[in-house]
Amino acid sequence: MKRKTPTRKSLTYRDAGVDIDAGDALVDRIKPHAKRTMRPGVMAGIGGFGALFEVPRGYREPVLVSGTDGVGTKLKLAFQWKRHDTIGIDLVAMSVNDILTLGAEPLFFLDYYACGKLDVPSAADVVKGIAAGCEMAGCALIGGETAEMPGMYPAGEYDLAGFAVGVVEKKKIINGRSIKPGDVVLGLASNGVHSNGYSLVRRILAQPGVKLTSKIGGRALKDAILAPTRIYVKPVLQLMKKINVKGLAHITGGGLVDNVPRVLGENLTAELRSDAWPLPPLFRWLQERGNVADDEMHRVFNCGIGMVVVVEEKDAKRAQALLEKAGERVWRIGTVRRRKRGEAQTIVV
Repeated sequence: MKRKTPTRKSLTYRDAGVDIDAGDALVDRIKPHAKRTMRPGVMAGIGGFGALFEVPRGYREPVLVSGTDGVGTKLKLAFQWKRHDTIGIDLVAMSVNDILTLGAEPLFFLDYYACGKLDVPSAADVVKGIAAGCEMAGCALIGGETAEMPGMYPAGEYDLAGFAVGVVEKKKIINGRSIKPGDVVLGLASNGVHSNGYSLVRRILAQPGVKLTSKIGGRALKDAILAPTRIYVKPVLQLMKKINVKGLAHITGGGLVDNVPRVLGENLTAELRSDAWPLPPLFRWLQERGNVADDEMHRVFNCGIGMVVVVEEKDAKRAQALLEKAGERVWRIGTVRRRKRGEAQTIVV
């Protein structure tokens, strides 16, 4: 008697953990958000194998400026608290604020979203936030990648990376080389912790007695902790049209003491006064709950200053007024002077 061959199930990509239909559904959801970010120069955006962007006219010697970053362990709190709608703003901010420091206008942005299993609603919230961040920065969301990789990430978690490209006239690149003793350091207010120092934030939140239902400075603790990174692009670009901006520093990992020196010559020191601006309630709370020393606070967190602008003394008042008119909170936080032997390039007194 002839033996029957058992019927074998035909395996699909979905059986292996990858849902192509879910990916298509996500693309359909995000297209309207991406469409709102379109600007002159976009030739082909989301949907193709690559995106096309034409360098804007009017530049004599256009120089492209690129930046890439992620959101860090702030994502862990977004997962834990199931809040995905503003983390995309953080992603955009980290890259566009960086390229802004060179005087560049952000042109377009791409994102990379990776997960173990695609959850369309949460992924759509993330990309909606990315589009919102692009609108704030005036750049186009012209593409990205959604990677579903079973077994690579725990359930409910994902990773994010962002890529921004901007343009600046070659002779208008801001590199800090013209900064000299006597120049003024202005500080623009942050929205909160922004996207750096969250490993320490999470450690503080895990301390005994911390109640996540608490309020800080009139805001719910969770809202204060997850407040998205402020995007400084539009007000600073407008400022540069009217004032000679000599240096810009995005205050990210390393805080004030490690980021301001990136725009200073080796013979210069920025002396900042800690009493020149108010330490926001959230940072006071983090310092008290974590028993964090002042020096550590200034190296880990922005402590209320998200962007630093260096201008000449004669331009300081006008620059501050212009930024405040544009909606920024601004303080004169210090001055540049000659560096003493063995001295740090940024000191907070």
